[in-house]
Amino acid sequence: MMRTRRITKLFLGIAACVALPITAAAQQGESHIGKVTGHSDAGKQLFYRYCWGCHGFRGDGNGENWLPPSSWLGPYLNIQPRDFVAATFKCRSTPTGTLPTDQDLYNSLVRGFVNSAMPSWITLTDQNRADLVAFIKTFSARWKNEKAGDPIKVPPETKLTVESIKHGQELFQKLECWKCHGQEGRGDGPSASTLTDSNDQPIRPYNFAVGSRFKCGATNQDLYKIFITGLDGTPMPSFADVIKPEDAWDLVHFLRTLQVTHTSPELVLWESTKEGAAQIASRKISGTPTGSGIKQ
Repeated sequence: MMRTRRITKLFLGIAACVALPITAAAQQGESHIGKVTGHSDAGKQLFYRYCWGCHGFRGDGNGENWLPPSSWLGPYLNIQPRDFVAATFKCRSTPTGTLPTDQDLYNSLVRGFVNSAMPSWITLTDQNRADLVAFIKTFSARWKNEKAGDPIKVPPETKLTVESIKHGQELFQKLECWKCHGQEGRGDGPSASTLTDSNDQPIRPYNFAVGSRFKCGATNQDLYKIFITGLDGTPMPSFADVIKPEDAWDLVHFLRTLQVTHTSPELVLWESTKEGAAQIASRKISGTPTGSGIKQ
């Protein structure tokens, strides 16, 4: 019986692949990452080997591994896979509302997405990843009608000082970042439980208290880009027209101090002050090794 189901599932998968919209299947695109040129025909083979289970045969994010929360079985994945047909991407170096660059998509394949089922595809070759990028772009007409946005310019990081951290903390309050991320950056602000993404799926704000990686990278420059570009398709907006570059760097410095499990230069400096030491001590997870009494 199980074997019959598997054969049926495989047959349906092949049939769905053959039934892809002619326009999408016929498109022959390219991607350009450094000196590597990706080709969509080669990327197609890779996509239907590695990616369709989550992203779907039509690239719409409705693969068999994704079951909407309304399903009686409940969701298999905690976040719906990216809908390549809509071509709305969170992680970009380009302004909000614009398409990402080929390099942006390539970087996502290399990096993967923390707190989701999307892994790093570092095991593939550079050519494989470039080919996948080329094929991903065939799912949406946006790539035919629009050009990728121009990457934003990231200015040199300002000097890390206690004053910059304090100013960043003031901005965290002024910009009301705490309403989603919480006063301690744990993703538990008063608005957190009400947030949804562009697919009307619940989405949780980033929890700074765990780990050192962000959705779109791990460096201070990556965090700066998130402020300026926003995470399209989510409630996280672009602050490009709201804060100056030096203010954005101050906010970066403060947010690093919320990552109490990651020994960053910002955390070390802030912990060396009386005010900072008190804050960090109150934010660190406490309790027994078994987890009893842990502060979440």
